[in-house]
Amino acid sequence: MSTGPTHAMSGLLAWSAVTALASSHPIGQLSPQSWAVGAVLATGAALLPDLDHPGSTISRTFGALSGGLSAGINVVSSFVYRTTRLKRDSKRDGGHRGLTHTLVFAILAALFTTAVVQNSQKWALPALMFVFAGLAVRGILNDWNPKQDALMITVVSAGVTWAMIAWTSQTNASAAACGIAVGVGCFAHYIGDAITEQGCPMLWPIPIMGKTWFPVAPPKIMRMKTGGVVEMAIVGPVVTILSVWLGLAALQATGALPFLDWVDLLPI
Repeated sequence: MSTGPTHAMSGLLAWSAVTALASSHPIGQLSPQSWAVGAVLATGAALLPDLDHPGSTISRTFGALSGGLSAGINVVSSFVYRTTRLKRDSKRDGGHRGLTHTLVFAILAALFTTAVVQNSQKWALPALMFVFAGLAVRGILNDWNPKQDALMITVVSAGVTWAMIAWTSQTNASAAACGIAVGVGCFAHYIGDAITEQGCPMLWPIPIMGKTWFPVAPPKIMRMKTGGVVEMAIVGPVVTILSVWLGLAALQATGALPFLDWVDLLPI
């Protein structure tokens, strides 16, 4: 997998790119509040697939609660992998880089998020914001002291959630946009994993070359080592810079940054 900061910023980058490119179409004309909520959800969702790994840092975001959830997801993922793999699939456990690393999961997560936000902007949206803000913070600041990070992440997540809800109190966030943001964040995670050495089985259950868990990946020469020089010195910084640039462009399109009207941030 890519490291946490790269995954998190790739989620923000993907959301910024999608909304910036769609800003000229009715479906992409979001309010500043909806865009900001989507940005938090997409950034957090870019870490969501790794909840299938109980040993991952992200699985310890909220202490025993997220750890228990991660263990359960790992068991389900392993079961699905073992019952659907073909003869040419690897005989691995399948708990990690299994079900949560597929487009099926991304679609289900997007639909679930949309339904939840439609049901309750007052209670469900704050709960989602708290969880995804925590994942985002955990991903970006993955070097915090492990003895203190659960408390600190909870405090920061609560602060981000309060700020977002206060800002959207007079303008409801778009339920559809929230769902799309989560799906986009998950997809960004898959791309990040696909360009590492192992690849990502995102196209499950479509059989490819005799495998239902075919690891989608570019040629080996184009893959990078997790936490290696290429990711830390090139990919990570570039993703961060692009996410900020495109994020400003997308926010400008919502009318939230009128002072940037004179800047041609994105020629679309």
